[in-house]
Amino acid sequence: MYRVLYRKWRPTGFADVIGQSHVTSTLKNEIKSGRISHAYLFTGSRGTGKTTCAKILAKAVNCLNLTDGEPCGKCENCIGISKGSIMDVVEMDAASNNSVNNIREVLDEVMFTPSEAKFRVYIIDEVHMLSTGAFNALLKTLEEPPSHVVFILATTEVHKLPATILSRCQRFDFNRIAPEDIADRLQYIATEENVTLDRNAAMLIAAVADGAMRDALSILDRCIGLSENIDSAVVREATGLAGRDYLFTLADAIKNEDVPLAINTVNELHKASKSMSRLCEELTEHFRTLMLLRTMKKSADSLILMSPEELEKARVQAESISLTQIVYCIDVLQMSLEKMFKGGNNKIEFETCMIKLCNPKLTADIGAMLTRIEKLERVVRSGGAVQTVSAISENASSVNNAANTEGRSHSPKSDSGNSKANNTAKPNVRNASPTVEDKQDRSERLSANAVFMEQWEDVLETLNTHTKTTATVFQNTTAYIAGKYVLIDVSDERALQKLREDPRTIEKIRAAIKEVTGKDYKLGPYKKGTAVQTNAAPKAKIDEFIEHISNSDIKVTIEE
Repeated sequence: MYRVLYRKWRPTGFADVIGQSHVTSTLKNEIKSGRISHAYLFTGSRGTGKTTCAKILAKAVNCLNLTDGEPCGKCENCIGISKGSIMDVVEMDAASNNSVNNIREVLDEVMFTPSEAKFRVYIIDEVHMLSTGAFNALLKTLEEPPSHVVFILATTEVHKLPATILSRCQRFDFNRIAPEDIADRLQYIATEENVTLDRNAAMLIAAVADGAMRDALSILDRCIGLSENIDSAVVREATGLAGRDYLFTLADAIKNEDVPLAINTVNELHKASKSMSRLCEELTEHFRTLMLLRTMKKSADSLILMSPEELEKARVQAESISLTQIVYCIDVLQMSLEKMFKGGNNKIEFETCMIKLCNPKLTADIGAMLTRIEKLERVVRSGGAVQTVSAISENASSVNNAANTEGRSHSPKSDSGNSKANNTAKPNVRNASPTVEDKQDRSERLSANAVFMEQWEDVLETLNTHTKTTATVFQNTTAYIAGKYVLIDVSDERALQKLREDPRTIEKIRAAIKEVTGKDYKLGPYKKGTAVQTNAAPKAKIDEFIEHISNSDIKVTIEE
């Protein structure tokens, strides 16, 4: 019968264990020095080698020809333990043998000396599944067992073990195996199996396995069933990573508040037998990807499980959705998933979740309110019109009118009657007709309607990765956006000269801006003292307006 790869290639010695050198080196030194503990506890996530190391340890303590702390694998004890014919080594699954009676049977055997081996070894897997009574029955023997007995406990959920058990064991924590180590092992095994596995495919399998060697070998088994020449495309097909465009579609529907598109997509996936709870988990993972790309930029690539094409698509989508909305979507999706596990109709629950995400105003929590306020702020700062439907007070109306007024000079209350001053206010630059003007005039006019560029620090960081010299010249500067221009506030004459006369510097800065924002901007110097809206302002009109509507029941409509 065919043996699956994770059984066929299970390590037979400590040297073959991948990625757990901190465990294997300690165990080997203890065995060489004869300092064998009476109880060991192996903890860690699935597929990291806990049970494998337990079996190797059982062979090592009973080996007749021990070599540098490693079992020889050839003596009668090693062969008998590998075949399961030596009754002195007992492997017990606590998930199905978790009662007091099961443990009492073990304790009755403990007092008998080994019949063939040096030690009686009891390997108790998934030990956290034992009942409270079983743990209590095991306590005394675990603390002071006979000298010929070794207990090896293994668990994936160490937090469920009583403190009295933990204190009686020598604990070893197994780490998730690094993707590079998994990929190296997979390529070695593929070569031995006469299969071609390229490096990108091996790394993709390692990423999907999430640090578990056993899972990686199972995926490799599936890939071999599809083709003996394994590349990234074969891995994506075998693992179901291909054809996940629906996640991007749902995210776009949420961003654009397109309820029909979201519901129709969910309905099509439901007809195709897609689990709604699994879809909710996948969409949550997708927004987590967008969150990492939004906050960590290039350094997030190693934390994301995607093909290069999907990653680039996700990077573009992340720039189009605000971080506030992304975090809000993750919160709502996780709450919806929790409700699914409590019962009810999963399809209805997920449809309701999608409608909430597409219409934040339906939810009264803080996350939805922040999402709405952020969108409102973005629209107003970009020049959109905000009109009140109903006002709570005259003050709310006056603040709203101030936010809608564009390019108008605001005089103090004592000068409100001076019509001449109002008539001579500078007109809106967007309504001005294109006439011939010098650079100084244009700089002043653009600066008058400029808004602070919040992504400028990201631009400088990106610029630093391409040219440290230029980035150094423009460090400690700020920038403002005025239409199709990015105006840079520079005080250094050298930087100002480069900004005006050096085409190479201009192109490098424009390229960095496009990489961060996805848009092409022209460059210019910022004329100080003329900005209407900056973060440095004590209390800009738009901030007063947003603060006011966030603390009242005022209703607004947004025209973009």
